[in-house]
Amino acid sequence: MTEVKSELILSDEILISKIYYIRGCKVMLDRDLAELYGVEPIKLRQQVKRNKERFPTNFIFQLTEDETDSMVSQIVIPSRQHLGGHLPYAFTEHGVLMLANVLRSKTATQVSVRIIEIFVKMREMLSTHTDILLKLEQLEKKVDAHDGDIQAIFKYLKQFLIPVEQAERRRVGFRRPEEEH
Repeated sequence: MTEVKSELILSDEILISKIYYIRGCKVMLDRDLAELYGVEPIKLRQQVKRNKERFPTNFIFQLTEDETDSMVSQIVIPSRQHLGGHLPYAFTEHGVLMLANVLRSKTATQVSVRIIEIFVKMREMLSTHTDILLKLEQLEKKVDAHDGDIQAIFKYLKQFLIPVEQAERRRVGFRRPEEEH
């Protein structure tokens, strides 16, 4: 039983490592999906081209030269040659699901289900972190409001620490005639 759980954890880690954040979307690249689905990348791209109507722009997009260069420089992609001479396609969560339907293999369906589960987990984690971030921002605002009050207290306390110049005061009590002044 523990062996199955360790495989699932490893599987989750592998899948998460293949999810990138590009153009404000969580996406997976065509070469990674082809590897996971057990097909050649060129066959995956062919199926996408044959079924263009199933892949609107919010399901799939092709990376630009700059985006590809950025991914190569960040070691996400080992080299441009690793891409096989083309700019990679990026599939959103919906695109991954549609791709499994287009490929119609048992492996593609199983892997697709696992990928969608990972996307859902990531979304849940993000919403949890958003709640924490909101609480931190509220706390920061409270602290900032208290900062002004604390500064005012220190200002008044410092006034007590500064020695007040002794003004000449008339002595109280009996005075001799020469001390009249």
